[in-house]
Order: sequence, then C-alpha cells, then structure tokens
Amino acid sequence: MKAKKRNIIILLAVFLILIVGAIIYFFSLSTSNEIEYNSSTNSNLIDDNVLENKSINHKTVNDIKISVDPIIIPITHMTTPKIVKAIYLSSWVAGSEKIRDPLIELINKTELNAIVIDIKDSTGRVSFDIPNKEIKELGSIQKRIPNIRKLTNMLHKNNIYIIGRISVFQDPYLTKIKPEWALKKKSDGAIWKNSKGLSFLDPTNKNVYKYILAIALGAYNEGFDEINFDYVRYPSDGDTKNINYNFQKGQTRSNNIENFFKFISTGMKKNKDIPISVDLFGLTTEVKDDMGIGQVWEKALPYFDFISPMIYPSHYSSGHLGYKNPAEYPYEVVRKALSSAIKRTKLDGQNINKIRPWIQDFNLGAIYNKKMIKLEIKAVYDSGLSSWMLWDPTNRYNSGALKLENNM
Repeated sequence: MKAKKRNIIILLAVFLILIVGAIIYFFSLSTSNEIEYNSSTNSNLIDDNVLENKSINHKTVNDIKISVDPIIIPITHMTTPKIVKAIYLSSWVAGSEKIRDPLIELINKTELNAIVIDIKDSTGRVSFDIPNKEIKELGSIQKRIPNIRKLTNMLHKNNIYIIGRISVFQDPYLTKIKPEWALKKKSDGAIWKNSKGLSFLDPTNKNVYKYILAIALGAYNEGFDEINFDYVRYPSDGDTKNINYNFQKGQTRSNNIENFFKFISTGMKKNKDIPISVDLFGLTTEVKDDMGIGQVWEKALPYFDFISPMIYPSHYSSGHLGYKNPAEYPYEVVRKALSSAIKRTKLDGQNINKIRPWIQDFNLGAIYNKKMIKLEIKAVYDSGLSSWMLWDPTNRYNSGALKLENNM
C-alpha cells in the first residue's frame, strides 16, 4: 500500500515538473518573439530630427509618412534665335505627352526651332502652377501641364526655344471672380459681353496690369524664354457701342492700350531684359485707325522686341485687295500685309526684323494644304523677313509644308 502511494507521488511530481517545464518553454518562446519583433521595429525607427523634429516613440515605419525632398529641376533659358520658326500648342496638348511628343518630333526633324505654349488662354485659366500668392488666391490656376519645369527643361534639351502666350484682356474666368475688374456696359453698369457671351477685363484697370505681369514673370521663372501677349485689345464684335471705355480727359482706346504696353514692357525689363512680343490684328499693318479695338501699329513698336501681326488670309473680308475670297490668295494677302508693316516700321525708325508674323495653317475660307502654306512662307521671305509662326487652334500641322532639317 505504501509502495503504491509512493508511486503515485512520484508520478504527480513528474507530471508537475512537465507542466512547469512546458510553462517555462512557452513563456521563453513568447519573450523571444517579442524581443525579435521589437528589435526589428527599433531598427526601422526614424530619427526625430529627420521627421519635423517631432517625437516618434513607439512608431514604426508603417506609422510614419516619410518626407522625401523632390528632385529640383533647374531653370534654364535659351537666347532668342536670329530666325524663329514656331508652331502653337494649346496648354491641353502641351500637358499630354501622347499628343505633344509627335509635335516635338516634328520640330526636331524639320526647319522648326520654336514652340508657343499657352500660359493663360482666352478662358482665363492659367495652365500650370505658379508660386504666387495672389494668383493662387484668385483660383485661376488649372494644372493642365502637370510639371511645367520638367517640360521646359526637356524642350531646352531638344534645343527648342519656348514662347509663352498670355491672353490678356479676354478673360471670362476672372471677370466672374473680380467683376470690379471687368469691362462694363454704359447702359446699366453690368459686365459687358460680346456676341458669344465672352467678357473682357478693363484695359484701364491697374490691378489687371499687375496680375498679368505677375503671371508673365512667374512663367519666365519656370523656363519660358519669351513672353507673348495676345488679346491686348478691346472687343471687336458684339454691342461695342455700349462699352464703357473709362476714357480719361483727352484719352482714346489706343492710348489706353498703349498704357498697358508701356507698363508691361517696363515691368518685364526692370530687372532683366526678358524678351517680349505682342500679337496684333493683321489689318493693323495697313489701316491707320484703331479699328475700334485700340490697336495701332506704331503704338506697339517701341515697347516690344517682336511684333506678330496675325496675317490669316481667311480673316480678311471680301473685297480686300479686290478679292472676293482673300483666303484663296495666301501669297498676295501676306505679301501686302508685310510690305505695309515693313514700310511703317522703317518710318518709325525701328528694325524690321522685329516683325514676326503669324500665318495660317488651318482650313477656313479655303483648304490650307502644303501648297497654300508654302505660298505664305514664300511671301514672308520675298518681303525680306525670315521668321514666322504657324497657327492652328487644333495643333494639327501640315508637315509637308516644312523643310526637313537635313535639307535646309
């Protein structure tokens, strides 16, 4: 009996030892795993000096958003080529690699050497981010071009001169945000709109001047080589008799537009001689008055490095030069416009090489095939000029009209 009791005690002792051993084993395993986990975690902790100087005790990599400094793309600029041959790209096209890249290839393989890209188009929206407080507060930035510095840098690497286009006074966006800056009706003081429902900024408003200058300088600081100003005028259609021009005593529409010319030229040249150009109606080269829009050829000449009359034969009315449809006579229309421009520029004591016309590469009034475009270019050369820019609002250019680079 005693022996049996002793055996039971021995068995219980052994069982108890086994249980204690198992407990010790599992406890040590758990501790080991915890130490391994914490060791792994600690190795991935980030020094608080790296992350906003904040304490990050007990935080793991998964808990922390690591801030990586962006790659800074340098600002580059090109000197204006002696001869400029450019095509226009809308901001939407410039922001799309798929559509843009074939156009860059066209420039690279032909006589083209420059590109015109919208900075602010006639909708009033700015195409890319500009680090300017006022512009941001107005909300006019619409990032159609995701990374403008990357784009300008890439274009320069392809030896392409970059001209940035700003639509100045036609701006239906800003007239809604800042109605006090808008052109008004004489009749009731409401915002004036043209026959298409588009509104204009007031060419006498100095806040508008400062806003446009800020955009222009901001674009230059992102790598644009030259700033081009378009829509520097009063409206040309609609009920223009009901426009309040805000005339000061002795002032005219052309005086008001010239005041902007003077302001923008002074601002762009103040700290650095930034190349600037202006687009004018094609007829400014031939007529003496302001055509109701405030543009006079001689009033623009002193303030810009380049003057770009928009000589689109389709835009000349029936009867011009005796032609029922001027669009069918590209050589004659362009040659006449430039002949007059050169004569007036010389009389004003200015260099004729500042004349750099826009010419037509779109179908309106006639089919503009390569033959028609070549006739326009020939008219430029026969006039004694060498630079020109092709305009097509859809950015579809007739490559057959252009010389290949190897055949120049």
